[in-house]
Amino acid sequence: MTRQDPDGPTTHPTDPVGRPLPEFGDPVPLASHGPARIIALCNQKGGVGKTTTTINLGAALAAYGRRVLIVDFDPQGAASVGLGISPHELDRTVYNLLMERGVDVGEVIQETAVPGLDLLPANIDLSAAEVQLVGEVARESILARVLRGVEDDYDVVLVDCQPSLGLLTVNALTAAHGVLIPLECEFFALRGVALLVETIEKVRDRLNPRLEVDGILATMHDPRTLHSREVLARVHEAFGDQLLHTVIGRTVKFPDSSVAAEPITTYAPSHPGATAYLQLARELVARGDAA
Repeated sequence: MTRQDPDGPTTHPTDPVGRPLPEFGDPVPLASHGPARIIALCNQKGGVGKTTTTINLGAALAAYGRRVLIVDFDPQGAASVGLGISPHELDRTVYNLLMERGVDVGEVIQETAVPGLDLLPANIDLSAAEVQLVGEVARESILARVLRGVEDDYDVVLVDCQPSLGLLTVNALTAAHGVLIPLECEFFALRGVALLVETIEKVRDRLNPRLEVDGILATMHDPRTLHSREVLARVHEAFGDQLLHTVIGRTVKFPDSSVAAEPITTYAPSHPGATAYLQLARELVARGDAA
């Protein structure tokens, strides 16, 4: 999308809600790594693109020379499977780090096929942690304790949260510096954002004063439909500049790349979906929300 300059024929690119689109240059190479910025990808509604965004944003940041750790914090283990790792065949996962003393986080982290991108896997065992953590002292801060052991090894840690606002998600928010909210361009997805923002504010007030919303990422956008455009406009009206310029379109290439167990940036590097996630990485770095 472009906008005509009133002083001449020059046109300026705009984002899907009509704002001028800044030029997000390639991130400057880093001389060293760490300490990491921890970003929780959070939305209590399922199917909005959290895992897709976690995997592809992680791969995009790694493509720009960042060391990235993805924490699969969903008992479904979708991020693990999406990166080609079968969590059910692993002896240890993030569950063991939460519930057992003396487990070395370095022994649980898995390398992926993407250079610079590592994974802390999860499987169905993690669903038991929600109940077992209730009786623990400082139960909201256990993930933060786990990640302290690796923060200096990475530039960005992305935590893929489960679709709920339970104790696991509160752990992720307590450990995080920022929250990235993937939001499907659909009316019912929009309705739940207010509850999520309220939860974020409670965690900031009571548990993690440094926590901030890094941005709202519109996903599954179809510019051909009036409904999708209207939802995007309403998000911008409600949240202003918290809505990121980058918008992720709806495409079959995302499930295709998930079946192939690799990010879209390597599965279909010239596809607009890959281009969008590379732009998202550049935008977050430019905003200071990633290294």
